[in-house]
Amino acid sequence: MAPSSTHGSKSMEINKSGVTLQSDADSDRDGSSINLKPKITLMNGISVIVGCIIGSGIFVSPRGVLLHSGSVGFSIAIWVLCGLFSMVGAYCYAELGTSIVRSGADYAYMYEAFGPFVAFVRLWVECIIVRPCTTAIVALTFANYVIEPLFPDCDQPELAVTLLAAVCIREFST
Repeated sequence: MAPSSTHGSKSMEINKSGVTLQSDADSDRDGSSINLKPKITLMNGISVIVGCIIGSGIFVSPRGVLLHSGSVGFSIAIWVLCGLFSMVGAYCYAELGTSIVRSGADYAYMYEAFGPFVAFVRLWVECIIVRPCTTAIVALTFANYVIEPLFPDCDQPELAVTLLAAVCIREFST
């Protein structure tokens, strides 16, 4: 282990890979209980879940829902039903998170339920297909909303929307 420091009853150490480890000073004496330092707060967790569940679709679909539903009341009923459906999904994730207390979220849940191969395939699909597509959809949605006021009486130029979305992906994606 590399440098360590003690803050109150907590001891923190940085290992060779630069990961900050944290343990109780009392339990550190007997060599037990070294854990990764938590870096996500409750608000960060809520923001991640809300962002994943709601996403940018809420900004794209109101016009289509209103056009195809035929009335404002029916479109509001559709939105309420979709909100309830999303809430059930959030409750399922909350239950999984309390039942399976391993790090890794979807990967850990799939690993527990279906084994390592299915978990790996799920993770691979998430990294190679889902995340890039989600990033592209959010960037295109943002670009449409930014360029729309510049062309109030006509359709936005597709090239301008695409280029702004590409700039957003290049500059702001992690």
